[in-house]
Amino acid sequence: MRISEHHACDEYLIPPSRLSDIETKGVVPSVFRFYSLAVIYRRPMRALFQLYGIDLDAIGSEWTSARPPNTHLVLVDKERPGYHVPVKLDPGFDLRETSNLGRMVQQWGVVPLSVLNHLASQSYTYAYIGTEDYTMYPILQPGSFAQVDESKRRVVERRQWRSEYERPIYFVETRDGFTCCWCSFRANSLVLQPHPLSSSPVRMLRHPQDAEIIGQVVGVAMRIGDFALSDLPGSKESATEKPNAAPSSSSSLKAVNVPVLSTVSTRKKTS
Repeated sequence: MRISEHHACDEYLIPPSRLSDIETKGVVPSVFRFYSLAVIYRRPMRALFQLYGIDLDAIGSEWTSARPPNTHLVLVDKERPGYHVPVKLDPGFDLRETSNLGRMVQQWGVVPLSVLNHLASQSYTYAYIGTEDYTMYPILQPGSFAQVDESKRRVVERRQWRSEYERPIYFVETRDGFTCCWCSFRANSLVLQPHPLSSSPVRMLRHPQDAEIIGQVVGVAMRIGDFALSDLPGSKESATEKPNAAPSSSSSLKAVNVPVLSTVSTRKKTS
C-alpha cells in the first residue's frame, strides 16, 4: 500500500488473491508488481526476472538480432554488479604475436565494477555504426562498434596523408543523427568527407550549429567475412562501370574542395 501511495499509482498494489495466483498458478506479474516484489523481498529485479527465464545479462549477446540502420551512441549497462573477464592468461601469451585469445585464457572470473571505476576517468564513449551507414566503408563496416575519445575534438588538418589509415576519423553529431567520417574545415563550415569507395555524399554543415564533433575514433570492433558486396548501395551501378576505372588512391587521401551545400535542419538542436 505504501509503495502505491508513494508513486500515486494503483498498479503497484498486489492484492492477496493476485499474490496467490502468482505463487500457485504461474501468473506473471506486471512490471509494476515486479518492482513491489523486489522491494518487499529485498531482492534485485534482475534476480526476479531470472525466475521467469529472463536473463538481463544476456541482452548484449542478443544485439546481433537487431540491426538498427542508423549510427548511434551505445549506452553501457551500469547496473550489473560485475563482468566476466579473463583473470588468468597462459604464461606463454605474447602481445607481440598473433594468437588465439580463446586458448590463451586459462580462467574466467567476475570482476566487480568497483575495480573498473578507474575507467570512468577516461573520456571514452562508444558508437554503433548503423547497418545502413556506409560513410566510411570499407574501413568501418556497417554493424561495427567504435570507441571514441571525447578529448580529441580538434580536427587535425593536413593536405595529404601517407595512408588513409593515418587520417583521423571523427564521430560527428548532426541535426539528423550521428556519423563517422573524415573532417576538415572550410570557413565556418565542417566538411564531412566519406571514404571514396562508399556511396555517401560529401556534406558541408555549419559548425557548431548543424554539426558537432563528439570525438575521434580510436578503436573499432567489427565482424568481417559476412558482408555481401550486394549490400553496398550503388553496387549494381558500379558493376556496369569499366573495370579499369578506379579512383586515384593519392587523390582520395587529400582534403577535397567541395561546393557549399545546404545544411541539414530536420530536428531542433538541443542545448
